[in-house]
Amino acid sequence: MREPQWFVWSRRIGLTLLCAFALLPVWVMVTTSLKPLGDVQGEFRWFPSTVTLDAFVEMWRTIPLGRYFVNSLVVSVTAAVASVALALLAAYAVSRYRFTGRQLFSVTVLSTQMFPGILFLLPLFVIFVNLGRTLGIDLYGSRPGLIITYLTFTLPFAVWMLVGYLDSVPRELDEAAAVDGNGPMGAFFRVVVPAAMPGIIAVLIYAFMTAWGEVLFASVLTDESTRTLAVGLQGYATQNNVYWNQIMAASLTVSVPVVVGFLLLQRYLVAGLTAGSVK
Repeated sequence: MREPQWFVWSRRIGLTLLCAFALLPVWVMVTTSLKPLGDVQGEFRWFPSTVTLDAFVEMWRTIPLGRYFVNSLVVSVTAAVASVALALLAAYAVSRYRFTGRQLFSVTVLSTQMFPGILFLLPLFVIFVNLGRTLGIDLYGSRPGLIITYLTFTLPFAVWMLVGYLDSVPRELDEAAAVDGNGPMGAFFRVVVPAAMPGIIAVLIYAFMTAWGEVLFASVLTDESTRTLAVGLQGYATQNNVYWNQIMAASLTVSVPVVVGFLLLQRYLVAGLTAGSVK
């Protein structure tokens, strides 16, 4: 049945307004990064009176943006890879084996998502400080400490999601691998992991994006040398001035690699998020 014209045009207008609403902040960020600081501090204008790239040059000098970028990249990639590696092993055990406490483990993993992350901030801070004082393990203000922190709230979701995805992978593949002479781990690495690659990539993207944009834990558990981008961008606001054009330029610069990577992997993300939900 053909849709009425008024419905078609209403949908087009609605989608156009929705896209404009979504792209408006991007437009403001781009135009602000191309404005001199005086234009930003004065009356708001949709278009810069003078187009300049000074903000893209000065943003590297105002704060150590390169160091913050490296810290965020190392922490996010390591947390994402570690989360996927640990979650994949746990999810495979839950999906393929029946053991005592299996149901309790699944419920416990899922129940951790019910608590707000801020509840774990003070306990983690106390644990890290005491480990440094008593055992000499310096986790506070370090990259490994921040990575472990991010694992506490990315790992449970990763396990839960991969269990659902591995349940959709036919068990006949494991049996066929066993017939070919593979043990449980051989079947896991040679058959199950390649078949579950869309789900693995989806979890990898989720864990990376969670660590990349996290602010609360990074602002408390890092120091000047290990500060990440999400926290380091606050350095453009000083007691005397706020360099809005440099903030927008830095935000635009550090967002481009993440957006490009997301666009390249979005088909795997969609496949991973949907395949595990339908058996």
